[in-house]
Amino acid sequence: MSTQLNKEFSKRDVQRMRNILTNNTADKTRVQSGYEKENVIHTEGDIWEENGKKWTIQNGLKQTITKHDKLRQIIVMPLKCPECEKAMKVNDLNKKMWSIHNKCFDCVVEYETHLRIVGKYEEYEKKLMNANKDSFVDDYEQAVEAFTNDKGETYMSEAGDVENWSKSSINPEVIKALKENIKKLRELEL
Repeated sequence: MSTQLNKEFSKRDVQRMRNILTNNTADKTRVQSGYEKENVIHTEGDIWEENGKKWTIQNGLKQTITKHDKLRQIIVMPLKCPECEKAMKVNDLNKKMWSIHNKCFDCVVEYETHLRIVGKYEEYEKKLMNANKDSFVDDYEQAVEAFTNDKGETYMSEAGDVENWSKSSINPEVIKALKENIKKLRELEL
């Protein structure tokens, strides 16, 4: 049994295949009249704007650039550690160390061991603890501000009861005490 080609290829089809094989995918295979869009060839790493969006080419793929790309880059753990170039396995230790130090768990252990040998670990530990405390105080302050600036709307409790939390029920002394507590926490050094 022999197989037959049921369809004949036109010159345009053959030229298109040649263009694809020679990596000239932007070349035309037929002549058209009318409006012709300017064909700009972009290469790896180029950034341009088209139809109100920013675009780039990364790893051979055309991608949009959004305001969330920097955030995504911070959160997403890479395949290999930027410090030691070893593969970063996706486990709890590497995830935690990546979010804090931007390196793998083994590199953090090695760095902290070096600091203990040199005698600078206590200073490093205090710096980390104070940064953690400052982050907590920032969140605490935002919560107090949100509570004091609340418009006094009604809320549904877990039990299904409607509760009215109006500003008239907020004791100004409590708010004053909370803000004093924030001030003391800001001044506190661990």
